Amino acid sequence: MDESHWNATVTTFNGNAVKEAVNNTHPLGDSRAVSVKETLGVAASLRLHWPEYLMEAGEISLFMFCVCSFATLLQHPASPVRHFVISDIVRRVLMGLAIGTTVMALIMSPWGKQSGGHINPAMTFAFYRLGKLRAWDALFYGVAQFSGATIGVALATLLLRGAPGDSTVRYAVTAPGVYGAAVAFAAELAISFILMITVLLVTNHDRLARYAPYFVGSLYAVNITFETPLSGMSMNPARTFGPAAYGGYWQTLWIYFIAPTVGMLVAAETFLRMRRGAAPYCARLHHANHERCIFHHTPSLPKRERYANASR
Repeated sequence: MDESHWNATVTTFNGNAVKEAVNNTHPLGDSRAVSVKETLGVAASLRLHWPEYLMEAGEISLFMFCVCSFATLLQHPASPVRHFVISDIVRRVLMGLAIGTTVMALIMSPWGKQSGGHINPAMTFAFYRLGKLRAWDALFYGVAQFSGATIGVALATLLLRGAPGDSTVRYAVTAPGVYGAAVAFAAELAISFILMITVLLVTNHDRLARYAPYFVGSLYAVNITFETPLSGMSMNPARTFGPAAYGGYWQTLWIYFIAPTVGMLVAAETFLRMRRGAAPYCARLHHANHERCIFHHTPSLPKRERYANASR
């Protein structure tokens, strides 16, 4: 939805329209769904935006199902791939390619185009800090993401007959490597910062925005290949919570809740400082589509002004 449409609907949407939206039993169109602005409460948020919440839950469920499935294929002792590919680094390369491709596909799927394709509560919270979505939407996105991650692990365990629970797979849990918790925390902080700043810079670049899913997927692939020995490569509290909830791995969960969230918040603050307070355009990772958008839109800065701000 373009900016002029956004402004027009925000201006004309009054209290009666909010009441009508709350009582509507079907998902509303763009002009209704995004124009209730800050008057939207918990009931209205659920009434209007439940499709996006379910989409996020579905996306991260599929993501975690794929993570557990690929981890089982590459690590389980009964897997022929495990015996054919004996090198740890080669297995991580294969895992990175598989998960990176999965992430790209999810972001570019119809669900990912509409919900934003976050599949990550730390990223959602960073976009909330940037003013791109309302408090209730951020909360329900988080609930959907944590629930979806747990469901994804459960489905993989059920369909693979318990194989992800083997000691060689451990539900694809993320845990500190041989260098300990401090290094794992620092590594998660760094890769989460890099992911979020990349998302913000690319999605707000005129020529690069359409390639954002490829940037994100590539970062996943590279990080899984090279960073996994340090922290297990999470960048995502929900991604770590799913295996922990199913397998009971709670000892270092705090690392994967705090470090990715702080890293992405720092990236958001850095982005604002780089643009002298100018917020990003939207919270979707794939803008080139015509799906409805529930996020706040900010007009793009003219190129001359943007470059002037960046050089100050």
